[in-house]
Amino acid sequence: MPEELDAPVFVAWQEYWAIAVRRLWWILLPLFLVWAAVWALSWILPSRYQSEALILVEQQKVPDQYVMPNVTANLQGRLQSLTQQILSRTGLQATIDRFHLYSQPSGLNGVVKSGDPVERIRNDIKIELVETPGRPGEFTAFRMRYSAESPELAREVNSELTTLFINENVKAQQELSENTTAFLESQLADARAEMAAQEAKVAAFKAKHLGELPSQLESNVQILAGLQNQLQNIQRTADAAKQQKLYLESLLQQYESAQSSLGPGNSIGASTPTLGKELLDLRARLRDLQSRYTDEHPDIIALKDEIAKTEKLWKQAENEHQEDPKTTTTANVPATGGLQNDSLTAIMQVQSQLKANQLEILNDQQREQDLESQISTYRARLNLSPATEQELTNISRGYEESKANYNSLQQKQMQSQLATSLERRQQGEQFRILDPPSLPDKPSSPNHVRFSIGGLIAGIFLGLGLAAIRELTDARVRQEKDLEGIVPVRVLVEIPRLSTPTEDHFRAVRKWTELGAAVLLVLIVVLGNLYALYKG
Repeated sequence: MPEELDAPVFVAWQEYWAIAVRRLWWILLPLFLVWAAVWALSWILPSRYQSEALILVEQQKVPDQYVMPNVTANLQGRLQSLTQQILSRTGLQATIDRFHLYSQPSGLNGVVKSGDPVERIRNDIKIELVETPGRPGEFTAFRMRYSAESPELAREVNSELTTLFINENVKAQQELSENTTAFLESQLADARAEMAAQEAKVAAFKAKHLGELPSQLESNVQILAGLQNQLQNIQRTADAAKQQKLYLESLLQQYESAQSSLGPGNSIGASTPTLGKELLDLRARLRDLQSRYTDEHPDIIALKDEIAKTEKLWKQAENEHQEDPKTTTTANVPATGGLQNDSLTAIMQVQSQLKANQLEILNDQQREQDLESQISTYRARLNLSPATEQELTNISRGYEESKANYNSLQQKQMQSQLATSLERRQQGEQFRILDPPSLPDKPSSPNHVRFSIGGLIAGIFLGLGLAAIRELTDARVRQEKDLEGIVPVRVLVEIPRLSTPTEDHFRAVRKWTELGAAVLLVLIVVLGNLYALYKG
């Protein structure tokens, strides 16, 4: 028997259940009252209907490999820019005035919704990006939502806002593309002016250093080689002319000696050895010239004439010398006169040739000086070519950079013009309505289900808290273990509650009445939640 008394009689959950039964109305009444207040408040608050539209970002109709778009901003950045433009006070005020939105609300709307109409419409507009399935972080569409007091008004205003987004996007795309084109055109004009200035510098440098340019190096070398060859030819010709001059002077001197020997008291035969020697010299001279020139050369032709005349004089002198000197002297005086005339003619011809030879020598000397001057000029150009090339490279570098910049800008400007033309024809990236603004059939706020469940949870916590406080403050002995802390002796006998039949009947009626009331309250809560779920 003592072992049985030492064993615990109740477990924990039984104690909690006993407390819940004992404090049923402390739990149930706060739960019901709080839930009922919150549930009723959800139906008193003004209803808001939300219209939703889905807008697709349609890609450019012409492939990017043919026309590169001017607008490369992502959808999120473009939406932010468009949202700032459309949600500006000026833009929203026109929409508010058109649909007479937020005009002096009355009743509870005036308490709940008040303030600046522009701020209120901004709060009622929601924009949400739609992520591409299977591609995290990539957006190809967005949702436009607007909340209003009636479904029809929500759809109309959402249609207006959707149209504004599409129109503003087209306008913004065109303006941005046109601004890009205009900017590139201005930059292209500046680059063209810069390139022209650099080109003028290069042209002025080339004009100043004409003949010293690196591109003319090969031609300068060829010209210098040609001039040197000409100088060598002129020098050989000048040497030949000088030798000819010496020969003509010698010949003239001989003719003059022969002429003087044909005077009174002299014999013509005295000049025969001289004429023979002269003839040998002329023939040696002819062989030398023939080794270098052709027979049509003027010097060879003139030398042959001289040889012929000298041979004629030499034969006449030889014939006269073979005759008797006295007879010849007295009998051939007319012949001697003829020889004197021929000698004078030869002297005059030699003098003429000598003058021509001297003129030729002067011309050769002048030509030689000119060639040496030209050779010096071309040698100076060749010596200056490295420095000129370096300076031209420095000047040309600016021109090449300007030209490359100009060509790049020109290509970008042409691409920008194509992209602008594409935007004007609305063939670029555009917004297209995939799902038009919907006509809501249920209010989006207040959410009656959330209100009801929230009130129910709040009531449960309040009821449990009150029941716990009441149980802790009510000091009564209900069990044997409660008495053990008060009386230090062991309980041996338990006297049960003794009641009359009337008390038992009253207790049963009260129990069933409370049970019916509790069931009714629970049923009301369940039905209220179901109604809120049905109405949304």
